Amino acid sequence: MAVEPRLRITEIFLSLQGETTYTGLPTAFVRLTGCPLRCGYCDSAYAFNGGSLLTLSEILERVRAFQVRHVTVTGGEPLAQPGAVSLLEQLCNAGYVVSLETSGALDVSGVDVRVAKIIDVKTPGSGEVERNRWENFAHCGPLDQAKFVLTDRADYEWAKHVLLEHGSIRGCGEVLFSPVTPGLAARDLADWIVADRLQVRLQLQLHKLLWGDEPGR
Repeated sequence: MAVEPRLRITEIFLSLQGETTYTGLPTAFVRLTGCPLRCGYCDSAYAFNGGSLLTLSEILERVRAFQVRHVTVTGGEPLAQPGAVSLLEQLCNAGYVVSLETSGALDVSGVDVRVAKIIDVKTPGSGEVERNRWENFAHCGPLDQAKFVLTDRADYEWAKHVLLEHGSIRGCGEVLFSPVTPGLAARDLADWIVADRLQVRLQLQLHKLLWGDEPGR
């Protein structure tokens, strides 16, 4: 008999989605443990280590108990664990609206097409700009979203250039610009976007506005 794969999980919790076009919707979050990146502004460093091993069945059972339609698989970096792709597929098969939050540094080509891929574009201010895997955007479609987390004006100007240089990013359904908090003032970023008539969506982290950096919220 085949052994069911297990994933190392930091937490599974119910909250409101604080980012992306699903903002404000009750969502079950599955936070996988571990990440090969070390972004300077990371707000989930507690997920780098530890966690508990759970089978896919155990994870789905925990998610089912929340009785919501939307599920987000996040990290850490979920795709650093080989079983994450199977988890995403099983969540889709169970009828959930599934999104994946990923750093953009690992291959997304194997992710189920029913999953909304939220792919970070790492800016110079993140300290991990060399880890961007640009070919990921060849696997994006209308469900998917590219997310730039910006630390300052230099990051903003860099992001504008990237949108011109890497046209495949526009294959995503949405491009999100989000200010680092604390750090870049959201009002400043909003003013820059308006002044440039830039066709991106300003994103604020709703969960941080409501609950700060409290884990599990």
